[in-house]
Amino acid sequence: MGITTRSYAAMDVKTELVPFTFERRDLRASDISIDVSFAGICHSDIHTVAGEWGSVLTPLVPGHEVVGTVSAVGTSASKFKVGDLVGVGVFVDSCRECENCTAGLENYCSNGMTGTYNGYERDGVTPAQGGYSNRFVIDEKYAVHVPANLALEGVAPLMCAGITLYSPLKHWNAGPGKKVGVIGLGGLGHMGVKFAAALGAEVTVFSHSENKKADALAMGADHFVLSTGADAFRELASSFDLILNTVSAEIDLHPYLRSLKLDGTLVVIGLPGKPYSLDASVLLPARRSIAGSMIGGMPELQEMLNFCGEHNITSDVEVISAEYINEAYKRTVASDVKYRFVIDAKTL
Repeated sequence: MGITTRSYAAMDVKTELVPFTFERRDLRASDISIDVSFAGICHSDIHTVAGEWGSVLTPLVPGHEVVGTVSAVGTSASKFKVGDLVGVGVFVDSCRECENCTAGLENYCSNGMTGTYNGYERDGVTPAQGGYSNRFVIDEKYAVHVPANLALEGVAPLMCAGITLYSPLKHWNAGPGKKVGVIGLGGLGHMGVKFAAALGAEVTVFSHSENKKADALAMGADHFVLSTGADAFRELASSFDLILNTVSAEIDLHPYLRSLKLDGTLVVIGLPGKPYSLDASVLLPARRSIAGSMIGGMPELQEMLNFCGEHNITSDVEVISAEYINEAYKRTVASDVKYRFVIDAKTL
């Protein structure tokens, strides 16, 4: 019979989103049903709808930054109870058997994680539809508890933007005595600043916008560097243990690489439109590294939310009604948001 769900969807590639009603699957034994409260708008939603990241399965309901309340539980579900606050992120399943899955790194599933939208669930038949909706159904293993002290609208972007920055900061041991640089103060970058500061690192923000300085310092940054300045990097050689590149624009990585200490790492998080050009001679003199990082596994996702609860960290958001989604897409592309749009699911 299914669960009638209201949503906004792209009915074709490169089209505006419109109201769309569909049936979510009935609960399986280990599933939970969620009444969605808020869903964040991630730039990857926009890339997907535009067909810029490959094929698109339409009708497409985007959204992988989802928070809400458990409304029902399956017959064998035990992780949650009705009324619990929960979050859903970038994936809703994985093979559960490979080395990475069994290590709690489901985001790196060797057989491919199941994305929250634009594909099929593990059965190969059920379309996976995302969080721009008033209802959601998921296996409880792939949902996480949300601390009750956090504002739900600010929690939604943590499910993607938050974990995307938390994971590399933890993996490369950001903390007291470490100098961390964050390139870009957008939806991703502002979470990196908050997390790095809360972890005790000395934080520097690199931005091409001087008007971002006040926000950067208010979020916990110790220093702000206008990256377009002629002398921006003159005194930064061999300064940083870790630099996180959160921008999707094509930038020259060499000044940032020269700013890394011995064994320093530049982690690429944003995806540019073209491959980077690299002179390897910048890496050799200080054993510098370039790495990549993509979201986090289920244990780390819960760890991040617990950390946010302890430090009262949420994303800075602008809450919108569903009918504003298409305008929000345009403003996101224009970087006209501080710092993440979040859809109020009550307006669907």
